[in-house]
Amino acid sequence: MSNPDPWHVLRRHTAARIALGRAGDGLPTAELLRFQMAHARARDAVYMAFDAAGVAAAVREAVPDLTVMQAASAAPDRAAYLQRPDLGRRLAEGEEARLREAAGEGPFDAVFIIGDGLSARAVHSHAAATLAAAVAGLKGWTLAPVVVARQARVALGDPVAEALGAACSVMLIGERPGLSASDSLGAYLTWAPRAGRRDADRNCVSNIRPEGLDPARAGAKIAWLMGQARALGVSGVALKDDAPEAVTEGAPPATLEGRAGRTS
Repeated sequence: MSNPDPWHVLRRHTAARIALGRAGDGLPTAELLRFQMAHARARDAVYMAFDAAGVAAAVREAVPDLTVMQAASAAPDRAAYLQRPDLGRRLAEGEEARLREAAGEGPFDAVFIIGDGLSARAVHSHAAATLAAAVAGLKGWTLAPVVVARQARVALGDPVAEALGAACSVMLIGERPGLSASDSLGAYLTWAPRAGRRDADRNCVSNIRPEGLDPARAGAKIAWLMGQARALGVSGVALKDDAPEAVTEGAPPATLEGRAGRTS
């Protein structure tokens, strides 16, 4: 027989595993099984095969005005990707030249890269919707083709942006799954991306999923941050995330409305 935890009333405020109760000197069976299921889902998210073609098709449907290309990091397979994080930060041999040739004439204001990261499930579920919401707020931006990248780490956005001549990069990538969420998408924005950029040079919008920051609101925040990065010429710790409430609620960012230009 399990004994309820006196703090159980707090559980309605968080998805964290608190106030689970006790059964003797262990967890109640139901909670133990839920933990094991969450752990299995997290492992599955890391090892799930990435459907790059499916993601590319979803992007074309969500944002039909944008071209989509595929690329690969220097990690030849999932085992190498997990054991050698540095390989996931570099393009495979020949990819830089291929991207440059396929993208056509730049320069571009920004490029979106969609990488599998550590949760292909997150990318399959939320990347296209987040991208569409962000692009909707980028009036007057010239956008490079979207790059769907396999075996990607966050920093892979730097060589991709350099190859395409983009002033700003946004990497949409599957975040490391936890025991509360295995489908969390992250967005990493870098102004003036180039090889050697550090994490401190990037802004992150995390926990993008319906139970966290939903894709519509996340896209609006990404667009706002991109506008601020362009206006100030910085990103990372120098760019403060003090978006007005209208942006965090998913409204179109007013500071970006009415700018002349093209989105292609």
